Amino acid sequence: MLRRQLSDEVASHLRQSIMAGEFAPGASVRAEAVGEALDVSATPVREALHALRAEGFLDLIPRRGFTVRPLVADDIRDIFEAHALVAGELTARAAAKIDDVALAALTENQAQLMLAAERGDTERLDRLNDEFHRMVYLASGSERLRWALGNFVKYVPSSFYAQIAGWPETTAADHSVVCDAIVRRDAEAARAAMAQHIRNAGEKLADYFEGRQRA
Repeated sequence: MLRRQLSDEVASHLRQSIMAGEFAPGASVRAEAVGEALDVSATPVREALHALRAEGFLDLIPRRGFTVRPLVADDIRDIFEAHALVAGELTARAAAKIDDVALAALTENQAQLMLAAERGDTERLDRLNDEFHRMVYLASGSERLRWALGNFVKYVPSSFYAQIAGWPETTAADHSVVCDAIVRRDAEAARAAMAQHIRNAGEKLADYFEGRQRA
């Protein structure tokens, strides 16, 4: 179990690094170097590399080992578009089903998130952002859709968003629109607001990725 957890953590780190443009297309990814950098033994690293190959992030080339498969900004946009559709549906359901206690917690989260954005506290903003989404999706009452969403969320390199210009302001503004729609219990407005929020995040990441590729 521990080895599987380590393998998943290594895969997550590498996946998010590739999505954020930290690795150039064709770059070699050596298990030994990754293990040393993350202080992880070779076995879970190799398992992570094979998992990323299956996902299409890496190639395994004879005598060269694992290399980064070319990724373009439109690939990122496609992932976020699929993410937006599922997140929008969950948010529409949350707007229709959320109870008063959960709604009060959500609005308090939004108030704290706005404050963190104003102060430029990206670490706290990142944590509040994750909590906001978790509360919304949990309020939907759909365990299966939340499971499906997890297949897209793992591709979101949240640790890199603090490096993206305008991310705090965009997050705060988008969450305000989502929260207002849920408070009004307007399911369709909530669906549209959350879907657009996810697309906005994807567009910012795609732009950031393109900038890294040009650098």
